[in-house]
Amino acid sequence: MEIKESLKIFCEKPCSCGKKHVLPVSDIFIGNGAIQRITDVVAAYGAKKAAVLSDKNTFDAAGEKVCGILRNSGTEYKNVILSDGKLFPDERAVGKAAMLTGGDCDMVISVGSGVVNDIGKIISALTKTPYVIVATAPSMDGYASATSSMDIDGLKVSLPSKCPDVIIGDIDVLKNAPVRMLQAGIGDMLAKYISIAEWRISHEITGEYYCERVADLVRKALKRCVDNAAGLLKRDDEAVRSVFEGLVVSGVAMAFAGVSRPASGVEHYFSHIWDMRGLEFGTKTDLHGIQCAVATSVAAGLYEKVKLLSPDREKALKYVKAFDYDKHAEKLREFIGKGADAMIANEKTERKYDAAKHAARLEAILGKWKDIISIIEEEIPLKSQINGILGKIGAPETIEELGIEGDIYRVFGFTKDIRDKYVLSRLLWDLGETENVFRS
Repeated sequence: MEIKESLKIFCEKPCSCGKKHVLPVSDIFIGNGAIQRITDVVAAYGAKKAAVLSDKNTFDAAGEKVCGILRNSGTEYKNVILSDGKLFPDERAVGKAAMLTGGDCDMVISVGSGVVNDIGKIISALTKTPYVIVATAPSMDGYASATSSMDIDGLKVSLPSKCPDVIIGDIDVLKNAPVRMLQAGIGDMLAKYISIAEWRISHEITGEYYCERVADLVRKALKRCVDNAAGLLKRDDEAVRSVFEGLVVSGVAMAFAGVSRPASGVEHYFSHIWDMRGLEFGTKTDLHGIQCAVATSVAAGLYEKVKLLSPDREKALKYVKAFDYDKHAEKLREFIGKGADAMIANEKTERKYDAAKHAARLEAILGKWKDIISIIEEEIPLKSQINGILGKIGAPETIEELGIEGDIYRVFGFTKDIRDKYVLSRLLWDLGETENVFRS
């Protein structure tokens, strides 16, 4: 069954979570030669002139072909190549795209993956025009999301933008993506082991909304990716398709849930902090999915240690009482730079470190500790199993292989500051066990 049809059937069934799940994408075309469907899409929306956004690499990968298809069909278009080198997701890139696109286009077609897609979604939202993404790599899960991951004043933020109306994933294009981007796609999918577990744990501790059907949708997509991982480096059609479909399903799952929980947990926050340090200090970074892969391995190892803990109420209360947030904020600024300012400002309203709120969470943790351990055991493979999958596709397994600077203990400690999401670093802080678990 085609992915669009299976997702439509999912939406038609009433859900016990109480939400009515709505498919945010009108059409999804995945398969060999799917890029040819661009003429059908243009005709369906009655577009007269399309803005085709790409960078130099994605233009070579598929942008030139898209322009040729449009030209041969008699569709007027404006070819906008946003960068000859590395394209950054910032105000400058969005401004350039807006200026080059102009006000006379009635459809935006992005040809690319992460950054090009994020910029295209913003331009489409601003111009109120239909949006089409022609994917060039199965590298990240933002294809079906209605947000754009951008860098603003040194802080990694998710801005409301526009979910694509149409997603086109041509397997003949996707399988020829650079190996590093193929590996990144698996990495972003492996992160779902952590994200689903933390979603469930947060539901137990904080009462946060949780939907088992949405979680299971992601689990099944992840299993298919892992089952086919061995074929990825051979650029096997089924392996590439399973990763791309998994990434699309993950994006749709976030839309179904109304939060990023189904696809993003503490491992994504490792990646965000590395990116922020890269912006501030020029330290090395890698593709988001590669960073998430290594962070998933780190998190899996930490969760193995969590299973050995025996929570101690007095120890936790004593730890939190002695915690000095002002000193913590000072260290946060030193480590991350100006991107920390927004996190510190957000804490004034989020009050994650509030002693009374901590006490309530602690009681929930103590009362549901066996359930929390069961969730970890059910959802998260062993670190060795994660590394086995990464080794199978030739991806980095450790921080050392990744070559990213910065004390990993401090990175982990600051993941709980990014936004008000209950993740592993917050669980360990609540227990007063961060240093014990991380450094043991």
